[in-house]
Amino acid sequence: MHVPFIGRKRKCRTYRQKARKDYLAVAKQKKPGYKKIHKAIGKQLRYLNRNLKTIQKRVKEGLLGVLGKRLYRNLLVIHELYRQQLWMYENRSHKIADRIVSISQPHVRPIIRGKAKSNVEFGAKISVSLIDGFGFVDRIGWDSYNESGDLISQIESYRKRFGFYPESVHADQIYRTRGNRLYCKQNSIRLSGPPLGRPKKVTELNASELKQDRRIHRQDEIDRIAIEGKFGQGKRRFTLARIMAKLARTSEAVIAISFIVMNLEKILSSLLSLLLSFYRRCRITLHVSATGEQNQHQDTQIAA
Repeated sequence: MHVPFIGRKRKCRTYRQKARKDYLAVAKQKKPGYKKIHKAIGKQLRYLNRNLKTIQKRVKEGLLGVLGKRLYRNLLVIHELYRQQLWMYENRSHKIADRIVSISQPHVRPIIRGKAKSNVEFGAKISVSLIDGFGFVDRIGWDSYNESGDLISQIESYRKRFGFYPESVHADQIYRTRGNRLYCKQNSIRLSGPPLGRPKKVTELNASELKQDRRIHRQDEIDRIAIEGKFGQGKRRFTLARIMAKLARTSEAVIAISFIVMNLEKILSSLLSLLLSFYRRCRITLHVSATGEQNQHQDTQIAA
C-alpha cells in the first residue's frame, strides 16, 4: 500500500525490529513462566493492532485495490487471527473454536494426539478402511473429531460397494462404543475385541470356550495391524507424511492419489505373484515331461 507513495510520503512505522527483539527475548528462554509468556503475547498483540490500524487508514484512502488476491486473503486471515488471539489473551484461555495456526493454511487445525514424539499434530484427519489389502478413504476432515462416529458409514459404504455386509470388522478400541456394538449386532457383524462388562470367571465348564475367545481376539488384533502398516507405508513411501500442497482441496487430492497409487501397487504385486506361481508350475510341468521322455528313451534302448 505504500508503493504509490514512495518518494512522496514517509513510510509508516511498524516497529518490526523491536517486536522481533521482544519476541526472541522470551522465545529463547528455556522455561519462561506463565506471566512472562502472557506479557509477551500482549506486547505482540499491541504491535499487530497498531499495524492493522495503519492499514485501515490506507483502506479509507482507497488503496485496498493495490493488494493482490493473495495479500488480500492474508489480510483477512490476520484480522481473524488477531481476534482469536486477543480473545484468548483477555480470557486467559488456550482454546477457541476454529483456531488458526497458519496464515498460508488457515484450514489447518491443531489435533492433540498424545504421542511421545509429538503431542500435537497438524494436518488432515482421515478415516480409512482396509479390505483385502486395498485402502478406501471414507472421510477427510481438517477439524479434530471422534473417528468412532465413522464406523457405521464405513460399513454402509462397504455394503454399497459389494452388495452385502462384512462378516467381521477389525477396529481399534475407540470404535467399540455401545452404538457401534448395537449396530453390528443388529446386522450380524462380529466386531473385534472383548465384550463390555467384567470378564467371565474361569471355570471347568467354560475354560475351553474362554480360551477359544482369547484366541479369536488375539487373531483379530493381528489382522488389524494391517491398517497401521498401510499408514506407515503411505508415510514412508508415498509422501503422506510430507504433503506440500497448500490449499485444502489440493491436499485432499494428494491424499486420495497416494492411496490410489498404493492400491495400484497392491494390484501389481498380486499380478507379479500370479505370474511367478504360473512360471513355477510351467517349469515343474516341463521338467516332469522331459524326465518322462528321457525314461522312455532309456526303456527303448534296453528293449532294443
